[in-house]
Amino acid sequence: MGFFTDAYDLFCISTVTKLLGRLYYYDPTTGKPGTLPPNVNSAVSGVALCGTLAGQLFFGWLGDKLGRKKVYGVTLMLMVFCSIASGLSFGSTAKSVMVTLCFFRFWLGFGIGGDYPLSATIMSEYANTKTRGAFIAAVFAMQGVGILSGAAVAIIVSSAFRKAYPRPPFFVDPILSTPPQADFVWRLIFMFGAVPAALTYYWRMKMPETARYTALVAKNVNKAAADMSKVLAMEVRAEQSKEEKEEEEYGLFSSKFAKRHGLQLLGTTSTWFLLDVAFYSQNLFQKDVLTQVGWLPNVKTMSALEEVFKISRGQALIALCSTVPGYWFTVALIDHIGRFTIQLMGFFFMTVFMFALSIPYYHWRGHEKCPPPNNDKYCGGDHLAFVILYALTFFFANFGPNSTTFIVPAELFPARLRSTCHGISAACGKAGAIIGAFGFLYAAQSRDPKQTDPGYPTGMGIKAALILLAICNALGFVFTFLVPETKGRSLEDLSGENDEPTIELQTNGNERRAAMAV
Repeated sequence: MGFFTDAYDLFCISTVTKLLGRLYYYDPTTGKPGTLPPNVNSAVSGVALCGTLAGQLFFGWLGDKLGRKKVYGVTLMLMVFCSIASGLSFGSTAKSVMVTLCFFRFWLGFGIGGDYPLSATIMSEYANTKTRGAFIAAVFAMQGVGILSGAAVAIIVSSAFRKAYPRPPFFVDPILSTPPQADFVWRLIFMFGAVPAALTYYWRMKMPETARYTALVAKNVNKAAADMSKVLAMEVRAEQSKEEKEEEEYGLFSSKFAKRHGLQLLGTTSTWFLLDVAFYSQNLFQKDVLTQVGWLPNVKTMSALEEVFKISRGQALIALCSTVPGYWFTVALIDHIGRFTIQLMGFFFMTVFMFALSIPYYHWRGHEKCPPPNNDKYCGGDHLAFVILYALTFFFANFGPNSTTFIVPAELFPARLRSTCHGISAACGKAGAIIGAFGFLYAAQSRDPKQTDPGYPTGMGIKAALILLAICNALGFVFTFLVPETKGRSLEDLSGENDEPTIELQTNGNERRAAMAV
């Protein structure tokens, strides 16, 4: 549920950025609905990702120093507070509202960032070897449900306000098309993110520390056994190691870590970085892509609330038909065909479908402008085929590297550095997401100055931007070969901690020796 909240909070922004422009940046002299200026749009869309990057590094490190459980509740309360504060964003002027919104969304992202390494590490340290991949993938699969829920909440709220405050399209009456009450819509959508986070807090606090951390990092084997007794509802007895470990523990910046795990860390960071450049560009700006191919009507033919509804509906359809199924295909198959195979396959098909979208882009989009009032769109293309190919890239992102890049860093590294290394890998991913979020806005602008969005310089165009994203996917395919397969191997075997303390389980009078992975 924590990861459900993370995804909801990160991606719900894409349903309301157009509404924010209409509410706060309408200029009657342009004859067009208000849009966020480039710098404001970049900040609103990307500031939470900046906070997430910082949170992943900080809380990943803190989770290894203080323990997973102690830090886990802090991240959740930060998300609850900042979700509410984002919706309350104080002030009456455009500048004051946007500044406070960006401030609280940064700290919201900071809390979300902590959830990445902690959720993955906790699940990997609780799960058994046979089904560990499916359990971690199931945690991450809640991202798809969160994205879908963000679109669903936006649909429900905008529909309710449309019914209560019906308004004409923009071309009929520019002023009346945006009711003042629409200001509550985006606030309610943001504040809803506090509900699942608050409901989860009690269970997070009841969760004991992972036995691996307690035994291998805190060196308290008896406490680890007691905690596992509660979790498994059976008697678990600690057995101290008969021999002390001869080798000293090595740190993150040591030559020993570089020798043992350096290439692995390079593999997990580079693949996550390249994946997120493409994934977040697609997710945060799919409304712009869908507008280009005519899936969304001309903005002048809609009221402000109708635009929110139709953007959210388009995103919900993409999520329902491709994003969510991709995650659960990974859950079902990851422990059968392995992480490496799924990641390699995912990057391969993402590359294929992205090139299939981008190279014949004008064929899919159409070459000629449609007649008024849809003269900002193109006719004569094959928009349905475009949307299907676009959806397939999402499917293979999630039945592919978007899931495996989250799973593998939680399995490869030693317990005392596991959360830190996962945080570093995730932060590199968010660095890619920031490049995608900020860069795609500018790169996708038309080369013709007359066709760029207000306030934007000319860019390389959507076709060239999509080709660039396809190249990122192809590089991700190459860097995947640095990441080893982790299927069917214990965490201690993968990290080299084979001299871990052992415990004994006693069930129905039968005893068997077991590692912490029980």
